[in-house]
Amino acid sequence: MVTLGCTRNEVDSEELAGRLQAGGFRLVADPADADTVVVNTCGFVEQAKKDSVDTLLEAADLKASANHGGKAQAVVAVGCMAERYGKELADSLPEADAVLGFDDYPDIAAKLRAIVAGGHHEAHTPSDRRLLLPISPVERDASTISVPGMGDATTDAASAVVTGMLGGAMKDFSAVRARLDDAPWAPLKLASGCDRRCTFCAIPSFRGSFVSRRPSDVLHEARWLAEQGVKELFLVSENSTSYGKDLGDLRLLESLLPELAAVDGIERVRVSYLQPAETRPGLIQAIATTPGVAPYFDLSFQHASNAVLRRMKRFGDPGSFLGLLDQVRQLAPDAGVRSNVIVGFPGETEEDLEILCDFLEAARLDVTGVFGYSDEDGTEAAGFTDKLDEDEVAARAAHVSALVEELTSQRAEERIGEAVEVLVEEVDGDEIVGRAAHQGPDVDGMTTLVGDIAGVRRGDLVRAVVVASEGVDLTAQV
Repeated sequence: MVTLGCTRNEVDSEELAGRLQAGGFRLVADPADADTVVVNTCGFVEQAKKDSVDTLLEAADLKASANHGGKAQAVVAVGCMAERYGKELADSLPEADAVLGFDDYPDIAAKLRAIVAGGHHEAHTPSDRRLLLPISPVERDASTISVPGMGDATTDAASAVVTGMLGGAMKDFSAVRARLDDAPWAPLKLASGCDRRCTFCAIPSFRGSFVSRRPSDVLHEARWLAEQGVKELFLVSENSTSYGKDLGDLRLLESLLPELAAVDGIERVRVSYLQPAETRPGLIQAIATTPGVAPYFDLSFQHASNAVLRRMKRFGDPGSFLGLLDQVRQLAPDAGVRSNVIVGFPGETEEDLEILCDFLEAARLDVTGVFGYSDEDGTEAAGFTDKLDEDEVAARAAHVSALVEELTSQRAEERIGEAVEVLVEEVDGDEIVGRAAHQGPDVDGMTTLVGDIAGVRRGDLVRAVVVASEGVDLTAQV
């Protein structure tokens, strides 16, 4: 199983792995030992799609090679790119033996067994998955459709497991999820899909309308993850600030966070993917002040110019965004804040770019991802006429990236002298590396521990004081 893309995809891969194991498959670490290579693709932006195709071709080369010593009989594409393009991907990439969509996930083991045996799988013709559920959130019943990564019990084996859990006692969760690594943190899905209509984003069309998981399901999976040795839960979705709106309570996350933090074995809970325009004071307070919850705010600003944001069908301006950050830092002065911005959006003027740069300088963000705008199939922005030249987009992205690199280095330097709690992820002799509360998994930098490190083990939560920084990475004295 090869996973590309975001942490939401990691959850989906582990759900597929659980279903495959329950269906009689055995997961192996080396592709040369596999009968089948399953590639969980990403379809977010052009580079991610290219990476997905390259990975599928690499797996196909492994299968085709007579000298590699392996036994792979099939290469199968799943995930967002497979769902988004379906038959088109299958026709243009004959090296993949099958392209499976989200509706194939519930009986993935049977589908894969037939493919390995030489059977032909007819790829689906993609459709807008937002049309599968009612427009009104409270009228949605997601049990009638396949929603990846949500632990849905649609197979008999999984149904028995989940029914047992919801009856009270904690039982085996392995029929609907299998961990693919032993990291001391794990992503946990709060919800799937998105109801926003950002003009640059195609995700809602293939991920579907926003659907929350029931709190009991989230808690049961959290307890199961804790039994697997997980110390930090990383709550993921396309829009965590909408959690609960389809269940009749938009404040559900505020009440769920203390319960997750109280799960036996869980040391830290982290929330990701917050929409600034939907981030309410009660949620800020819950994230900033609940014991066991990391004061970490993953705020998707995308830009700061009100004119550009309106064209993106988003809301905000420098004043409202800085006001939001003030609210956060009044409650948690050392809170971690990360964001992403899109540079070179159609119609972006030099003045708009200056507004964005001024905002970034004032915001003091720990990490900022910078993306140059590119057209995405099926989005409203792809039809805009006032697009910037590709070279101009690249130049603006390089300018903002250089600024961000300087600003985030300064922000890390500001943390020297700060007390931190570091979740240890890697122990290699005398080198011990982990993440402080303001550092999210994979993308936000790391903290190296020095000093009295004897006996420190992977998965420990260690108190330390920051003594140095390099870029966004820190060194902290135990």
